[in-house]
Formats: sequence, structure tokens, C-alpha cells
Amino acid sequence: MNQNQMKIGDRLIGEGQPCYIVAEISANHNQSFENAEKIIHAAKKAGADAVKLQTYTPETMTLDCEREDFQIPSDSIWSGKKLFELYAEAYTPWDWHPKLQRIAHDCGLEFFSTPFDETAVDFLENLRIPVFKVASFEIVDLPLLKKIAGTGKPVIVSTGMSSLAEIEEAVATLRKEGTKEIALLKCTSAYPASPSGMNLLSIPYLSKSYNVPIGLSDHTLGGHVAIAAVTLGANIVEKHFILSRSDGGPDSSFSMEPEEFSHMVTAIRDVEQALGGISFEPNSEEQKSLCFRRSLFVVQDVQPGEQMTFKNVRSIRPGYGLAPKFLEQILGKRAKKPIQKGTPLSWGLVDGEGGA
Repeated sequence: MNQNQMKIGDRLIGEGQPCYIVAEISANHNQSFENAEKIIHAAKKAGADAVKLQTYTPETMTLDCEREDFQIPSDSIWSGKKLFELYAEAYTPWDWHPKLQRIAHDCGLEFFSTPFDETAVDFLENLRIPVFKVASFEIVDLPLLKKIAGTGKPVIVSTGMSSLAEIEEAVATLRKEGTKEIALLKCTSAYPASPSGMNLLSIPYLSKSYNVPIGLSDHTLGGHVAIAAVTLGANIVEKHFILSRSDGGPDSSFSMEPEEFSHMVTAIRDVEQALGGISFEPNSEEQKSLCFRRSLFVVQDVQPGEQMTFKNVRSIRPGYGLAPKFLEQILGKRAKKPIQKGTPLSWGLVDGEGGA
């Protein structure tokens, strides 16, 4: 396996491989196990390769504190709440994890999660998840990265808000502590994110700089930004997934519904086929169109010895005669025998040498 590839379960991810598409459940179950189960089945039907959770409790994320520092700013979609209240509403109960993991595996999806503290890493390690995800907000938590790296599992890192120096420090920490397989996701940590803030050209830059699989953790509305990312080399696409935005919840406004997600997956698969490779020869589909190119035809009846001129020779469709590039060589030559109108020209019909 090359350095610019990683393995999640049985799937090889990276250069030359199909894009790995992750449905992020996050808070979209709205504290209903039944909803979480339905989301997993809908994600499978919509074409996802994996579903992902976020593993934390309100207590492991923040303090239940009334100080201003712990109030969510007014320009946020979550304004009016304390951080503790948001995470209490959004977290996924830990006792759901093994049940949801079985449901995902039973329908053919990979299952993994983002841990937000060391206890979550231990918990997920006991579930034997195949890969860890590092959230954009935790990329600077080097002690947490060291703990994750100690598992020896592959790690996917979102890079939202990060400077190049912070990305470099995170990658270096993971590698030093034992992580051999790393993927980086371009991410804009705004909810929702605007297309103008995505800077997708960072994807090929990251790929060249780190020689690891690169992807996109996408919070824009719709699927067009993710599709564009695949044209630039994204190997992984992660989108928040919900049964219906009308269900509400902390992440509903920037999550994709099943039909939208399915259309995105179909478009990504079409784009992957369309990208192909570097080729300047007719492919198998084009071969049958070659006959409709222009070529040299006799357009008036010609008698033996008659000279070929612009009046009796033209470049027209179809393509069964000499190539148009030979017109100048044909003009002035004389017919060896009678040639009927509509006959494709060949060197054997005229006197003298020809061809190239």
C-alpha cells in the first residue's frame, strides 16, 4: 500500500480508488434510537460507504457554567444556549454505539466515530472501530492526538480553522506517536459554510504537500461543492445526513436528506468515471463515430484522364475516403478510370504517387 493510500476495513482509499463517502449522523437522531437506526438504513440506500458518530458527553466537552465564556455567541445558529446545553442535546448515548455498529455492519456499512477525549478513545477502541476521526476543533489537542495515535489505527483529520503550521504539527505528532495511515480533510468550520469560503484548491496542495489521501468534510448546502472536490482529487467526502431537515435539531440546517445525498453520490460516481486518465486516442465509444469525419469524395462523375479539381473533389462527410489533408496532393492528378459521383477517393483511383 502506498503512503497516499489508507485502508478502512476492507476498503482501500486514496489515489486510484473510488471516493469514500461518509454519512455523518452527529446529532440528527434527536435523541431517538429509532431515528438513528433509520438514518443508518437510509444512508446505505443513498450510497454511503460508512456512517460516523461523535463520541462525547456534555461533561467531557465543557463545563455546566453560567459565565459568559460558556454562552454561544449571538451570530451562531446555536445562539441562546450554553455550550453544555448544546452538547446535552446533541450527544449520542454511549450505550447506543455497539447497537448502531451492529446495525451498520449488518447492512454493509463501515462504522466509526470522532472521540473528543481520552475516555472516548478507550471506549471506541473496545468497539474495535477501524479508523479514528479527529474533528477540526480538536486538531490542536495534541495530547488527544497522541492518545489516538497510540491505538495504531488509521486517522482521518479535519483541518478546519487550521494554519499550515497547525496541520504540520498535528501530522507530525500522529506520525511520531505511531500512526502510519493518515488522511486529511479540507474543511471550513462554519455552519452552514458558504461556497465562497471553501477554497477547494487547497485539496491538490495538501495532496502534494503531505502525500496522503485528501478529502472534504463539507458543511455547505447541497452536493455541488463535494462533487467539485472530487474533480480536484478528493478521496473522501463527509456530509451530515438527516432523514428530513424538518425534524429540526442542532445540525439539521446544514445536513443532507436521503434523496439529495443519493443524487450527490451518483454524481460523484459519474465524475469519477468521467475523470478517467490522460488519453488522446479514440476510445471504444468514439470508434463508431470515426466514420462521420470528413474525407475526400468525388462529387461529380469523372472520366478516365480527367483532372481532379475543386469542382469534382470535396471534403465532405462521411469518412471513408482519403483524409482532407491530402486534398492539395489530389488536385491536378488525373483519374485512372471512370469514377462515379459519391465515390470515396483512394490513391488507387488517380495517377502518380501519393500518401504520407
